[in-house]
Amino acid sequence: MKRAFTLLELVFVIVIIGILSALIIPKTQTNSLREAAIQLVSDIRYTQHLAMIDDKFDSSDSNYYLGRWQIRFTTANSSQAYFIMSDTMTSNYDANPNAPADFSYSEVAKDPINSEKYLIGTTYSSFDGNRDDHINSKLNLKASYGIISISVSGGSTGSSSRRIIFDELGRPYRGDTKLSNASHLSSPVDKLLTSRCTITLSNNTDSVQIAVEPETGYTHIL
Repeated sequence: MKRAFTLLELVFVIVIIGILSALIIPKTQTNSLREAAIQLVSDIRYTQHLAMIDDKFDSSDSNYYLGRWQIRFTTANSSQAYFIMSDTMTSNYDANPNAPADFSYSEVAKDPINSEKYLIGTTYSSFDGNRDDHINSKLNLKASYGIISISVSGGSTGSSSRRIIFDELGRPYRGDTKLSNASHLSSPVDKLLTSRCTITLSNNTDSVQIAVEPETGYTHIL
């Protein structure tokens, strides 16, 4: 004959489940460092997507390649942030994220999830006159995830730039896209990645690395 559980046995099982939950749940809670890395990988891939669907080639503009879509890291306003932009002749390829007060144009990509926001993590005087209503705070990795350092290394381009640029084929570049500094960029191929470029995110206790592979631009967490 089958015997049902007694109330005492049920209470005992519930207590055991509670103890196990207390031990397991902290280990499965979100890791803010990895969450920041996952977001950044997604946004780098989105930058590559924008570059592939928006070919910047212009036979009448010898500097057209300076306007390719790029993701740029910044410490402006004591942040550790980034933004996704495409420079234009309108701003004479000054390499800054520009949007006039009347917002007649914007060099910063719009947030595909929230049409009121742009993919820029901190205010810039050139972007909407330092207004913060268009800023996407998620792209400020310091404020959102506690990231205290973003470093960019590798690529074998000879550049120390904190910009990753993509062409219409999705190939990754690293270099300075400011026209007044760009004599060394007379050929776009000069800054094409020929080895892995690594982006390192660090908080107070740990770090995580993101790789952008040469030629394909494949981006992933190491």
